[in-house]
Amino acid sequence: MAKNKSRKRNKKKNRIRFHRSFFLPFVITLTAAVAAGVLALAAHQWIMEPVKTKKTEAVRPDQEEKPPEADRTEPSGEIVENDGGEAKPAAEEGGPEAVSKYQETLDDPVYMEENGIYAREPAQPGQVTMTFAGDILFDTNYAIMSVVGSGGDISKGVTPEVIGRMQAADIMMLNNEFAYSDRGAPLEEKQFTFRARPETAAYLNDMGVDIVSLANNHAYDYGPTALEDTFDTLREAGIPYVGAGRNISEARRPVYYIVGDIKIAFVSATQIERLDTPDTKEATETSPGVFRCWNGAKLLETIREAAENSDFVVVYVHWGTENQVELDWAQLKQAPELIAAGADLVIGDHPHCLQPIGVIQGVPVIYSLGNFWFNSKTLDTGMVEVVIDETGIVSYQFIPCLQSGCKTTLLQGAEKERVLSYMRSISAGVQIDGEGFVSW
Repeated sequence: MAKNKSRKRNKKKNRIRFHRSFFLPFVITLTAAVAAGVLALAAHQWIMEPVKTKKTEAVRPDQEEKPPEADRTEPSGEIVENDGGEAKPAAEEGGPEAVSKYQETLDDPVYMEENGIYAREPAQPGQVTMTFAGDILFDTNYAIMSVVGSGGDISKGVTPEVIGRMQAADIMMLNNEFAYSDRGAPLEEKQFTFRARPETAAYLNDMGVDIVSLANNHAYDYGPTALEDTFDTLREAGIPYVGAGRNISEARRPVYYIVGDIKIAFVSATQIERLDTPDTKEATETSPGVFRCWNGAKLLETIREAAENSDFVVVYVHWGTENQVELDWAQLKQAPELIAAGADLVIGDHPHCLQPIGVIQGVPVIYSLGNFWFNSKTLDTGMVEVVIDETGIVSYQFIPCLQSGCKTTLLQGAEKERVLSYMRSISAGVQIDGEGFVSW
């Protein structure tokens, strides 16, 4: 038994010696291998660090490496040449080299002239600012011209602050309620007849006017000859007109403005006078006159055609009852018809006073802007400034003014708020804030 125990102890000692003889060299070898690996990795990182730092500095996350070639191909397939420096990107959409969707029209001046199309660069890319005012009069036989004097300075009648707002618009439109001529005779039995010297058309340019309506009950006051002189005078002054013409086709024809990438149609017509045989003659196939809309069928047809050929349609209409704030039945009947035909904005005048701002099926209507610079009476008036983009109306602002003592001024402070408060009181269905911005 003792011998067996001794044998077991010897076997155990032998196993211990065997493990030691194998394990110690293995541990030493493994440790050396690990140490060598660590040293090799550290050396690799030390060697590669300058390259890594340089690459990080050259290509940031918001940059991409440009190929070294002199020319490169854009995703669109366009080759952009390099003139010795960095590769130049192709023109971005909407950039200075972008092509308008109306470029073919813009490249054909003969077509533009034949179709009443004008071009304008917008002050704000992607938007168009349009400003509208009511009736003006340049007849030296009436008091309104007394303040201008022999020097012909229109800013003595329409103050510089008002003119500044007019000139700031991409397109400024108002109602030219008289003829430019030294010829013709006043219509018999008509109480008031208006005619201005042709040279006074320069005032329109001084004020920043871009287009006028002749669809009113005074453009024909001195007969067909004076009306045709009016067309010639405005053309020479570079002022497009709408709502009258040498024949009915011209009288009905819209004027178009391409501003940036937006094409706007301007249509104008008059309900006045409301007679079967009015003093103010409508144009025919062979004679000059205005475009009448007492029977509105032709006007609605014109609006539909304009809507098909433009992005936005403005209808400037002469209607309503003089010196009456309340809307009459003919305005209430025709306004929704204009909008159903395709009008995107309706501007009214003729009553010589302000009338309500309304909205019909999302389209704003100001029924009358009243007198703008027309006589010596003290009357509240104003301008409407509308900003549009490709989606439609961005903002609509009523700008309070005052005609008094043959001057039109821009209102501020308490007087401005007084007129805005009045417009709120007569305009149902809209909100007008302290700056005159209208919402609905």
